[in-house]
Amino acid sequence: MPLPEQNDYTIDYIYSLPEGKRAELIDGVVYDMAPPNTLHQRLVMNLSAEIRNYIKKKQGVCEVFPSPFAVFLNKDDRNYVEPDISVISNKDKLDDKGFNGAPDWIIEVASPSTKRTDYGIKLFKYRTAGVREYWIVNPLTNTVNVYDLKNEKLSDQYTFEDDINVCIYDDLIINISELLK
Repeated sequence: MPLPEQNDYTIDYIYSLPEGKRAELIDGVVYDMAPPNTLHQRLVMNLSAEIRNYIKKKQGVCEVFPSPFAVFLNKDDRNYVEPDISVISNKDKLDDKGFNGAPDWIIEVASPSTKRTDYGIKLFKYRTAGVREYWIVNPLTNTVNVYDLKNEKLSDQYTFEDDINVCIYDDLIINISELLK
């Protein structure tokens, strides 16, 4: 949830947080991050591994970064996010602090506390920043929303049992249920 009535925070605030406390900053508004549960972490780990293995098999140049990993979407000090998974092809925008720009593909695993930001605020922010593909994996409803932001369309909503075609990789198909076995 955002801190009330203040929207002028900067990245300095994020770096001033006590050790172990995590938050994101979107247009100067701070969104505290609750610790993830076991299913959340299992989804992040298995999806990251599946994507990384695909890239390695294809001898691709993209890198997969699971959270916590800093993404500075804009060239300002008012935006800092930690997507659950970031897939990045432009290594020139990587530095010791994280990634400066829009990742090619972002995956967020939704929770009750992040639903509003994942489906609304982040969808808009990622679209306007230039993210090419955005997935919202929702373990509460066993659904995955796939947004092909490059072509500006909702590709579809899938169940965990469905085979999901990845927009940015023509021959990568992911089945969430299979990853959880």
